[in-house]
Amino acid sequence: MGLSRSAAFNLAKFDQFPVPVLRFGSSYRVPVAAILHALHLLPNHHGQPPEHEPTPGGEAIQGHPRPNPQPPTAALSTRGTHLNRARGPVFKRCCCRDGEGRKLGNRCPLIRRASGAWNPTHGRWAYQLELPTHPGQARRQLRRSTFDTRDAATGDRDHAKALLALASDEPAVAAEIADMLLAVTAGAPLPDRDTIARRVRAGLPATVTTTVGEYLHSWLACRRSLSSVQPNTLLAYESHIRVHLIPHLGTIALVKLRVEHVEAMFAAIADRSTAIEIARQSDDAAVRASVRGLRTSKPASMHRIRATLRKALNDAIRRGNNRLIDFNPAAHIELPSAVRPKARVWTAKAVQRWRDTGERPSPVMVWTPQQAGAFLDHAEEHDVALYPLFALILHRGLRRGEAVGLTDTAVDLDNSMISVTQQMATHGYTPVIKKVKSESGNRIMAMASITRVVLRAHHARRAQWKLVAGHTWPNTGLFFVQPDGQPWHPNAVTDRFEVLVRDADLPPIRLHDLRHCAATYLKAAGADVKDIQELLGHSSAAMTDVYTSVIAELDVERAKAEAAAELLSRHRRQPVT
Repeated sequence: MGLSRSAAFNLAKFDQFPVPVLRFGSSYRVPVAAILHALHLLPNHHGQPPEHEPTPGGEAIQGHPRPNPQPPTAALSTRGTHLNRARGPVFKRCCCRDGEGRKLGNRCPLIRRASGAWNPTHGRWAYQLELPTHPGQARRQLRRSTFDTRDAATGDRDHAKALLALASDEPAVAAEIADMLLAVTAGAPLPDRDTIARRVRAGLPATVTTTVGEYLHSWLACRRSLSSVQPNTLLAYESHIRVHLIPHLGTIALVKLRVEHVEAMFAAIADRSTAIEIARQSDDAAVRASVRGLRTSKPASMHRIRATLRKALNDAIRRGNNRLIDFNPAAHIELPSAVRPKARVWTAKAVQRWRDTGERPSPVMVWTPQQAGAFLDHAEEHDVALYPLFALILHRGLRRGEAVGLTDTAVDLDNSMISVTQQMATHGYTPVIKKVKSESGNRIMAMASITRVVLRAHHARRAQWKLVAGHTWPNTGLFFVQPDGQPWHPNAVTDRFEVLVRDADLPPIRLHDLRHCAATYLKAAGADVKDIQELLGHSSAAMTDVYTSVIAELDVERAKAEAAAELLSRHRRQPVT
């Protein structure tokens, strides 16, 4: 080849040989095939002129004889080639073309100096890296170029090798990472190593960016496997994810989710609610019909949606050593205050306006004592099976589930005591017995004599039902049951209540509002907030204040106001209205 020892040494110094340089005596001797390979004079394994680092073997090029395919040092040469591929050679190439318009790549005569060193003013730096393959797949390489400096090319190569090293001894993961590297477009940066490391440690595919929707589905599946999560909580999670989070955020990459994305979601939810409200007030019947059955999202609902997203993203941060993200955008969102609606009394004026327009002063309404008495009279006459349950709620303020789930052993008629320890809730539509809502809800309460009379009558009537049913009577252990002995479904109790209210021609309230009535009447009778809090099973007096905020609208309070005003001595007679 006519190559001097110094030229051969320079080639070796710049790592251009695919085999180690062999020393014989006091001089360097290099196999001819290796020299041709280093000078990029051999074609690639497809028989085409190489544009990157060539592979051993090929046709004779420009007068150079084809080397012996198996030179005396073939075994050593092959081993060295594999070592060089593992290192990932760094070299130069350019965009010059030959007379036929084909790129010369690293065959350009200007890309090297006469000494064999790379020309610093011609070409761009590149590297080539052998990649893992899937079973049965042919050999493949990562080839990236257009680097301005050798250090930049070396750094990018080392970055790729660091990504491949994440697979450890798992060939399938290594092949996935190789797929990801090959999918990176020319000039684009390689994926962040720490991000891919989190995905690999978490058992997620390395080649696919997890979207918010994909993560939320996997997160919900994990929550379902936990016995500590209540079924109704899971239902709320599923509803928020299906209705709001995935439609608005599902396609965004989890690692790219930002505060702006979450803010845009809540703005869209608010706009949709506003549009529904406007459509409901339209004069066009078709417009009103188009939104019939659609639900709006109030501020309280938005807070619950954010709580679901915040919990899911917090779990992504806390995921052991496999943190999928480092920042929770849902924790930095400001939403309108979720103000609880104030309870109002159905005064005569409010009832008249409701009859004229159908308008309710508040979502939470309370009957006057006279209206509540009229309801109990109507229930006793038309629904004797549920009348004692409604009477107990109005007298003692039990929740619906607490009353339906009351057991025989919890009702002590001899001592006029009731122990509230469980409730019948619904998971979807399925009724289930579970503990009371909170530790404060586990309570004992005294019964008034009129309440005890009502419950004794129910107990005697139930005994008659049992005699009629005979051996078919189920032993549920519940105090309130249907005439055939079966438990009451909580939703059925609500439906029967609404029918009774309508048939009694009373202004509408919710079944839960009977608790408001009970608290209001207790406050009017002189009970303090602490006593009412314990009776209702509230953990905070602030919640009890909501139930007793309507006391000023009752007649008994107006009587107190009259008595207080009479204490003021006036010389001038005041007009009587």
